[in-house]
Amino acid sequence: MGTGQEQVKRELLLDGLDCANCALKIENGVKKIKGINECSVNFVTKTLSLHTTSDMDEQVVEEAKRKVLRLEPHIRISEKGKQVNGHVQTHEGSAADSHGHAHDHAGHDHGHSHTHGNHSHTHDHGDSQGHAHEHGSHAGHNHDHSHTHDDAHAGHSHEHGAGQTKVLLARLAAGSVLLAAAIWSPLEGWAQFTLYALAYLIAGGDIVLQASKNIIRGQVFDEYFLMSVATLGAFAIGEYPEGVAVMLFYQLGELFQGMAVNRSRKSIQSLMDIRPDYANILTGSGDETRRVSPEDVRIGDRIVVKAGERVPLDGIVQAGRSMVDTSALTGESLPRELEPGSDVLSGFVNKNGLLTIEVTKTFGESTVSKILDLVQNASSRKAKTEHFISKFARYYTPVVVILAALIAFVPPLILSGATFADWIYRALVFLVISCPCALVVSIPLGFFGGIGAASRNGILVKGSNYLEALNDVKVVVFDKTGTLTKGVFKVTAIHPEGGRTEEELMKLAAIAEANSNHPIAESIRAAWAKAIPTQGVEGYDEVAGHGIKVSVDGREVLAGNAKLMKQAGISYTTPETAGTIVHFAEGGTYVGHLIIADEVKDDAAAAIQALKKLGIRKTVMLTGDAKAVGEAVGRELGVDEVYAELLPQDKVERLEQLEAAKSPKEKMVFVGDGINDTPVLARADVGVAMGGLGSDAAIEAADVVIMTDEPSKLASAIRIAKRTRMIVWQNIAFALGVKAIFLLLGVFGIATMWEAVFSDVGVTVLAVLNAMRVLRVKNI
Repeated sequence: MGTGQEQVKRELLLDGLDCANCALKIENGVKKIKGINECSVNFVTKTLSLHTTSDMDEQVVEEAKRKVLRLEPHIRISEKGKQVNGHVQTHEGSAADSHGHAHDHAGHDHGHSHTHGNHSHTHDHGDSQGHAHEHGSHAGHNHDHSHTHDDAHAGHSHEHGAGQTKVLLARLAAGSVLLAAAIWSPLEGWAQFTLYALAYLIAGGDIVLQASKNIIRGQVFDEYFLMSVATLGAFAIGEYPEGVAVMLFYQLGELFQGMAVNRSRKSIQSLMDIRPDYANILTGSGDETRRVSPEDVRIGDRIVVKAGERVPLDGIVQAGRSMVDTSALTGESLPRELEPGSDVLSGFVNKNGLLTIEVTKTFGESTVSKILDLVQNASSRKAKTEHFISKFARYYTPVVVILAALIAFVPPLILSGATFADWIYRALVFLVISCPCALVVSIPLGFFGGIGAASRNGILVKGSNYLEALNDVKVVVFDKTGTLTKGVFKVTAIHPEGGRTEEELMKLAAIAEANSNHPIAESIRAAWAKAIPTQGVEGYDEVAGHGIKVSVDGREVLAGNAKLMKQAGISYTTPETAGTIVHFAEGGTYVGHLIIADEVKDDAAAAIQALKKLGIRKTVMLTGDAKAVGEAVGRELGVDEVYAELLPQDKVERLEQLEAAKSPKEKMVFVGDGINDTPVLARADVGVAMGGLGSDAAIEAADVVIMTDEPSKLASAIRIAKRTRMIVWQNIAFALGVKAIFLLLGVFGIATMWEAVFSDVGVTVLAVLNAMRVLRVKNI
């Protein structure tokens, strides 16, 4: 953000946020607070994410909490994790989950919620020291004891717990009995009106009360207001049975809508049910284990994972052999075998053996924690469609209210024979139909479901905007090494010259490459497979895009590509080969070369074909390897264009040229290994990191992280994106289409309030159920 100050990310859990319109109001209200750089409300996980600068952090967060409570007084606020410049901060000894996921996953919440009438009490047993009263908690402690007493708020919501459901059903039953009694009893006049009024108050008194409170707070145009005006208006013109019946039907519809939203939330969150509950830590002697929270385990501690348990933290296997199920993280169905020395990631499930693991990362920095954080915060980067619906909803309802007023009063004044009662009724029908709930609820659920479906397939998408952008991708640019090829190099040929033997050339090569982390250097050291002498070695210098210069016993040794030889003015041999050639010179004399080959990934060719079937216009491969190597791999895979012998800065330049050559509407994806491709990943419309599981660099740099090493997952990501967009636009077209039809029918007096309520609540329930189809990810 360009301030040079520390960026602090704070997350507030908004317990009781059960209305998408309310989420929208909170987000729009909090965004306006001075000192907040970014703000987003995730309706699915009930989370408010804030980005502030450190010097204003506490006061800004407190102001945000006050704003939330002014807008929605019934919400109970508790603090989730606090991150400074991307690093999680928690208090020492706290069992708080730095990402707060325990609150959202069934079976992981250590708290017990009790609802007594209109009092909501939440008791969490994670931290017996602190109490947070209504205004949240201290950073890092999220197992707070939050007590909120809000007698005035009747607690109407779109989501109903078991207790609330029983109360609402009892009210609906009582209201229905009173309505039936009023209609079919011989009572007339005030006695009959009293029955209608009682039925109405029992069925919808909470709606009218909430509408009144919102009006006092300056929030006029919402569904409570629309339903209250419509049903009270029906009473005003003598349509008592319809006023009560519509409120009963509306409440029943709200119940079904709440159940659908709740089911959708649970379905999405079950995809992310990878958070470990506990860790079995080995105590001092190493013979006994103690069960602790994963947050309490430190780097270097040893933990035991039994058969059937989830690995709680990243680490290295110290003892034991076992098969592990990695599907929750990678989408891979085949189990992976672990043995002493194997890297193991949190979120894996131990299938059979007993594993002893040395922890290498704290829970806040572990793979499972980062994945949960990425997926659950993906909604902060909203798609254009979501922004459109947010703006649409803001202007749509006031416009409809104005139109309803015109329908009520203009026709009776200008049309002969038109009565106010008839046209006011039509206006009330118009009002009921106008609520934009279906769009506001189903569209965020659709995108969040798409992100959840992608994660189940081993694809992390960092935001709805990137998921939407994948629909418009026409150019895909791949890095070669580690992306389309396995990145596992092997020395396949040794060609000494100048009287050297193969062993002498290999020894010189191993000395020259001793300090390099490049995969080619690793393959040379592996081929030497002996101790590398270091005496007399000095002046190591790695020349980017060329190779290595080093002094061995006072003689300059060069190891690298043809460019390095040309630069030094040394003549060299160029063999015809598809492998990578590493030339060697000592004391200004050419002493030979090695040929190193990299293997193409099993599904790379299929990935290119799948992309072309999905309508990708051009596939491109960029590589720093020799032209012959790059072109041979490109031909084998069916890539359209290959650009070889590129330095890192050349890749960015080439990407910019490809960007300029395509139309502005087309998007371009760059797929790299996420380690040395950061500038190119950042430059592309969508940066995709391959094989990024556990790689901090990949997760930081990319917009999409493919957690397996399979290039074919990119085609899966695009298919999920297309499916998500199709379902989202189905909901938009369905909701607006049905509303438009019923609005016209209402204006012409054909639709009654019964149809109006169906067009509001019924459409929302159907749209939410449709949004859940995104989660069906079989055969993608």
